[in-house]
Amino acid sequence: MNAKVIVVTSGKGGVGKTTTTANIGAALAKLGEKVAVIDVDVGLRNLDVVMGLESRVVFDLVDVLEGKCRMSQALIRDKRVENLYLLPASQTRDKDALDPEVFKGVVRDLVEQEGFSRILIDSPAGIESGFKTAAAPAEGALVVVNPEVSSVRDADRIIGLLEAQQVNEIRLVINRLRPKMVASGNMLSEADILDILGVKPIGIIPEDEGIIVSTNVGEPAVLGKTKAGEAFMATARRLKGEDVPYPKFEEDRGFLAALRRLFGGA
Repeated sequence: MNAKVIVVTSGKGGVGKTTTTANIGAALAKLGEKVAVIDVDVGLRNLDVVMGLESRVVFDLVDVLEGKCRMSQALIRDKRVENLYLLPASQTRDKDALDPEVFKGVVRDLVEQEGFSRILIDSPAGIESGFKTAAAPAEGALVVVNPEVSSVRDADRIIGLLEAQQVNEIRLVINRLRPKMVASGNMLSEADILDILGVKPIGIIPEDEGIIVSTNVGEPAVLGKTKAGEAFMATARRLKGEDVPYPKFEEDRGFLAALRRLFGGA
């Protein structure tokens, strides 16, 4: 992806947006980019916890937007990964505290004045004002989708909204894929999801208990050795333009035919 400013989003909550933001951000930083991850889920701040930085939060995004502090005061540098920074959300305000135009200015300053090569914006769930604010400065989007009918349907709606906002580069991150269920025809495969949504995947992340552990201890999986961590690192490499092969799973195409009927297709 050529986009410097990327919103990480989905139609519904609980699909792994925050975990994806933290891990791809850390992976890109490990690969040499200067990365800022921004939590826009005002009132439900979680990105700092997933990254293990919650004890270091003093100022937040709303403080920056309202001019109560300088950008440098709110940015938290991750001491484990060089060139990885977090701009946390506020826990005490609501999403109406974010002005999309002011937020666009903050993101522009991060790129033009602070020298960040990549900005990842963790969007709140849903399609209301929080999503619109998160997507306002975005040049590209990672749509996180689980291989489930409800998640795919919600992702379809989000993709339409992103296209309406002229977000030009949109890619899928298929999260929590279970290869055995795909092989038996009981879970959507990456090919099924591509056929339905018409958007190319850039990452395929397997279901992995190691993600629960990494989240609980506040350490992105890419800093350890887990299957999901390796998949997130591969995703970051693809995002940078490397030709990294995708995992292949056998599948029963009969399930796709049934799903197409559900979505009104042939």
